[in-house]
Amino acid sequence: MEKQGSTAPLAQASLSDEAAMRLALQQAELAYAAGEVPVGAVVLDAGGRVIGLGYNRSITDHDPSSHAEIVTLRQAAAFMKNYRLPGASLFVTLEPCAMCMGAMLHARLDRVVYGATDPKTGACGSVLSVHASPQLNHRTTVTGGVLADECGDMLRRFFRERRAKAKSAG
Repeated sequence: MEKQGSTAPLAQASLSDEAAMRLALQQAELAYAAGEVPVGAVVLDAGGRVIGLGYNRSITDHDPSSHAEIVTLRQAAAFMKNYRLPGASLFVTLEPCAMCMGAMLHARLDRVVYGATDPKTGACGSVLSVHASPQLNHRTTVTGGVLADECGDMLRRFFRERRAKAKSAG
């Protein structure tokens, strides 16, 4: 399996939602350390094994589509040798945007679980509800708020530090 700025997927027994979100938070820490917006994600297959890990890489990759979810979906799809991931669940520390929800629906994920809400670009109910559109031929179950405080705290700390740095620079 290709590594995309993260450790290789782990072969484990099924993980609880909270445990999976903690893995996503570890990925978010890697993004933070790289100067990226600290969002991390993990994909579990139907049996609960980790098949993809990733974090935001848009700055590093010079790619606006390198959100944590997309990086993770690419890794999981490569691991499974299939662009569709039926039965899989994606856990992400921040509510997905419309681009990421579109990719997750195309991958045929069973579940999307996120931590903190995103009141500016969230596509799981905050701004849009892409997953609930009756016109789409696939739907996924969405659960929000898993470890929301921890996920949100990391993002707030990142942006607070970024603003302080910008203020002191000039």
